[in-house]
Amino acid sequence: MIITDNLLLRAQTARKPIRVGVVGPGFMARGMMHHIHHDVPGMVITAVFARSREKAHAALDFAGYAAGDIIDADNASAVSDAARRGMVAVTDDHTALTGSDQVDVVVDATGSVFFGAELALSAIENGKHLVLMNAEVDATLGSILCHKAEAAGIVYTGMDGDQPGVQMNLIRFVRGLGLRPLVAGNIKGLQDEYRNPTTQEGFARKWGQDPHMVTSFADGTKVSVEQALVANAAGLSVHRGGCLGRDHEGHVDELTGMYDLDELHAMGGAVDYVVKAKPGPGVYVLASHDDPKQQHYLNLYKLGEGPLYPFYTPYHLCHFEVPNTIARAMLLGDACIKPLPNGPRVEVVPMAKRDLKAGQALDAKGGYDYYGVCEKASVQRTENLLPLGLAEGCVLTRDIAKDEVISYADVQVPDGRLADRLRAEQDAMFPVAGA
Repeated sequence: MIITDNLLLRAQTARKPIRVGVVGPGFMARGMMHHIHHDVPGMVITAVFARSREKAHAALDFAGYAAGDIIDADNASAVSDAARRGMVAVTDDHTALTGSDQVDVVVDATGSVFFGAELALSAIENGKHLVLMNAEVDATLGSILCHKAEAAGIVYTGMDGDQPGVQMNLIRFVRGLGLRPLVAGNIKGLQDEYRNPTTQEGFARKWGQDPHMVTSFADGTKVSVEQALVANAAGLSVHRGGCLGRDHEGHVDELTGMYDLDELHAMGGAVDYVVKAKPGPGVYVLASHDDPKQQHYLNLYKLGEGPLYPFYTPYHLCHFEVPNTIARAMLLGDACIKPLPNGPRVEVVPMAKRDLKAGQALDAKGGYDYYGVCEKASVQRTENLLPLGLAEGCVLTRDIAKDEVISYADVQVPDGRLADRLRAEQDAMFPVAGA
């Protein structure tokens, strides 16, 4: 969104910067804070939440803040006081951040569904725009949280820079050209459902990342979550559980001949992913145009003879682009990517990564027990399948075979979880799932 650069310069000149509260100063958030501190005019970090204040201090040190510019804060009043003094507040109470009148936008960079649900409600109750670097809570509870946010008059949005946001930007661009997006795709370098934190430990250590997060990339969970977000924001579906998910070592341009156009039209379009295609690690959109005159122009402009025309973005720059989302939300009231208001069309459900035994408590995503796959929301609802984002901590009531899908009937759900209550509210609000 090129327009945000000039808007941020105006905010800088007017000395009215966007004040950002960061929740969860992990690998990506550290990079984002460094970027904002050094390269983004008209935007400041006001507060950082971490369960361990030491982790927040370390992240701010990484971002280039002097120790004398950072102060611990126990409540919202202390956060606000620190901001007025030009300092960054560190807190281990997320309500101190969301309750401060010196925070305009909250960035959730935690990756936790259960804490993310609490944070989202707190941000909404306090009138803070919410930017999610937490795709998992969005995929699990996005419809109900977005509904609550918009009822409160705030922006609820996923982020530019991650594949879902980049795809949605591309979808909006393509629609603006008068074409109809029929496939929105993600380009992956690896897909192995049986990877686990042990197999990914070396890679994670090399890049300073969490082994569970890295595993969720490798085992397909992350791409499933991402494509569900796109489907639910753009009104698309899936061909089958898990998407088509081809291996293709050529260019994404060549995918235009690999889909059935009539099937795509009947479905209303689909999300998908491809492994090993070029240009990785980007995203693609395949779109149609019904006007023969415009088809002639598209052919002239080297997009081929159709009926599907390829568009792609060859990269996604993660934390570098998050400030664009923050600016869009605060200055334009615009979401990069958010669920449509009629409920989810695609869900993510857990498949057993190994044989699992009754009585076992399921571990976290990106672990040893399960991987995530996309499924039509109608199937998830009809078959009572367990949403992937709620699987952690559930206790199996029967043995589950490797590659078997896990349903609510197979588990005992822990008592008292806010995320489960919100999910029940979401299901009740959208009783007829998308096809």
